[in-house]
Amino acid sequence: MEAEVRINNAGKRPSVWEDLKKAIRGSEEDYTRIKISRAIFLLAVPMILELVMESLFAVVDIFFVGKLGPSAIATVGLTETYLFLLYSIAMGLSTAVTAIVARRIGEKDKEKAGITAVQAIFIAAIVSVPFAVAGIFFARDLLVLMGADAWTLQYGVPYTQWMLGGNAVIMLLFMINGIFRGAGDASIAMRVLWIANIINMMLDPLLIFGWGPFPQLGIEGAAIATNIGRGVGVVFQIWFLLKGGKHIRVLKSYFKLNAAIIIKIVKTSLGGVGQMIIAMTSWIFIIRIISAYGSEAVAGTTIALRIMMFTMMPAWGMSNAAATLVGQNLGAKQPERAEKSVWITGSWNMIFLIAVAVVYFVMSDRLVGFFTDDQRVVSIGSRWLRIVSYSYFVYGWFMVASQAFNGAGDTATPTKINIVFFWLIEIPLSYFMAKTLDMGYVGVFWAIFIAETAVGVFTLWLFSRGKWKNTKV
Repeated sequence: MEAEVRINNAGKRPSVWEDLKKAIRGSEEDYTRIKISRAIFLLAVPMILELVMESLFAVVDIFFVGKLGPSAIATVGLTETYLFLLYSIAMGLSTAVTAIVARRIGEKDKEKAGITAVQAIFIAAIVSVPFAVAGIFFARDLLVLMGADAWTLQYGVPYTQWMLGGNAVIMLLFMINGIFRGAGDASIAMRVLWIANIINMMLDPLLIFGWGPFPQLGIEGAAIATNIGRGVGVVFQIWFLLKGGKHIRVLKSYFKLNAAIIIKIVKTSLGGVGQMIIAMTSWIFIIRIISAYGSEAVAGTTIALRIMMFTMMPAWGMSNAAATLVGQNLGAKQPERAEKSVWITGSWNMIFLIAVAVVYFVMSDRLVGFFTDDQRVVSIGSRWLRIVSYSYFVYGWFMVASQAFNGAGDTATPTKINIVFFWLIEIPLSYFMAKTLDMGYVGVFWAIFIAETAVGVFTLWLFSRGKWKNTKV
């Protein structure tokens, strides 16, 4: 299988430039048969571009919101602690759907893959309802619970209402792009997020500052822009599904409830949702500890997190490519090829993140200073980047190994890992170092470095044991 490389008309392998164009346009290649490094490239390029655009929006969004002051940035950070719960469910469900769709595609059963996609959409729509109710009616209470300051409680409540109230577009965006990634149609997922986030970025300054005929809505405008952009993205996703991609298409006859597939998705997603909720809720506790040191501390942490999200997206893109390759190769009864895909991707990921760590260490002040003139915020954010960057040499392996478990459908193992390292180590250690050792927010940063380095090493060791190859979905 490894030697089966596609030859062009001149008898030569496709050039990198040809593969790059194919990756962006969408490829019809069978990823279980072509050379592994080429399969990773064709899948990872659109996944990287997809996530870079998503993170670019996050950076642009915080850039414009930052003009309103540290409290406005803190409002975004506090709201995101609740959105992280939503993201955890959306990502967990998406992980399960990606694994199941990838397995069906690997088995050459495109009809089952399409039917699975429809059931996933039904689940996403239902799950979004309670979050919408909580956001619309209890936004102020949720902000108070997180220690919001007076400015946030006066001006930031509408932002939280919009972001949580309109969460259905976030849920559907995650879920449907997970379908495309599992099928191998990563280029469609990329195009959808580009459309959604370009609209977001165009509307952000118009609605925040009231440029031209648009009303000046302040921080609320940022939330409205996000909902409009993502809503348009969801419309395009559904259109692409019905039209059909290179590997998956949904027919109108598929739009009926299938209890067996819904149960399979839910069962498979429990581990994925669990691992995400554990990781995300640990972040809520972390932010709550940091918020005790003022809005500047929350703002610095929020900016640093956005920078990390942007710079780590290529690494997540490669990790997602590994998940798709693992799922499809297991479906094609090629477990050794699935494992080799992970080792190759992990090596690339480690090299990339070491380069990112060097940039953080050298340019952290300038990176954070791009978003705010507040020197205390800059100091806090740059300190975060420098400390966390020390763990990147192993974190790249953690990302790929975790996604390999998920791609195989073994979502329970990463869940157990997250319970131990995030809840039983990271949170208590953060509190101990910040409060007991009186290190303040810096103690939290060092606790995160320790926990993430440890979880990376352990996850890679567990992956090497190979039990994930026997997972059934």
